[in-house]
Amino acid sequence: MAYTCATGKHRRPSRMKRATTKAVGAAALTTTGVFGALSASAPAFAADNSVEQTGFTQAIEIGDTVAEQIDAQAAAQQQAAQEAAAQKKAEALAKQRAEEAAKKEREAKERAAREAERKRLNTFVAPVSNSYVSTGYKSGGAVWSSGSHTGIDFHASSGTAVHAVGSGTVVEAGWGGSYGNNIVIKMHDGTYTQYGHLSSIGVSVGQTVTPGQQIGLSGATGNVTGPHLHFEARTSPEYGSDIDPVAYLRSHGVNV
Repeated sequence: MAYTCATGKHRRPSRMKRATTKAVGAAALTTTGVFGALSASAPAFAADNSVEQTGFTQAIEIGDTVAEQIDAQAAAQQQAAQEAAAQKKAEALAKQRAEEAAKKEREAKERAAREAERKRLNTFVAPVSNSYVSTGYKSGGAVWSSGSHTGIDFHASSGTAVHAVGSGTVVEAGWGGSYGNNIVIKMHDGTYTQYGHLSSIGVSVGQTVTPGQQIGLSGATGNVTGPHLHFEARTSPEYGSDIDPVAYLRSHGVNV
């Protein structure tokens, strides 16, 4: 029947019903704030009255635009976070490299200082500055009890500064019989040096000394005919273990 067909299940809604649906949809979007918020960002759409579809379909299109904006904002935030993380990592790496460079520089300075100190401690000097050997090693004569000179004499008036020729430890400091006031030093290489006929002693047993350190003053104590410094090099602290003092000093870079 015609009546049945007109009210059938698939009958198209009337124009009034469609308009009503649109109005309801627009009102709902306006109530939730979506339409109002979006109309400001899309004034052309809000002012466009020539388009028939002004309801639900257009609201979805605007929603898609907002979603794209949100996605873009999220992507920008993610990129900013990645850039910040990369910057932080770069700063940490730069700090680490700076610390490593500073450490290497500090270690290099420490090595240089140790090397300089080692060289200083291994350096030998003459026992009397700006002097010369007045009596040589093994010189003969009745003045020496052994029959020959067991060391060398440096020309020096009384009161001249006497220096340790190298690094070592004082093992004797005091009266030494025919040597007068004398000092014996065990050197860092295991040899011994002796300084005799001193007018004054400035160190004590057990004291460590360094090259060029003043240890006393020259004089004329003991068995002498005049002021000078008697210098010996030995293999032990005992008398009779003497070796050539000139050769000894020259082997350590001191020309006399």
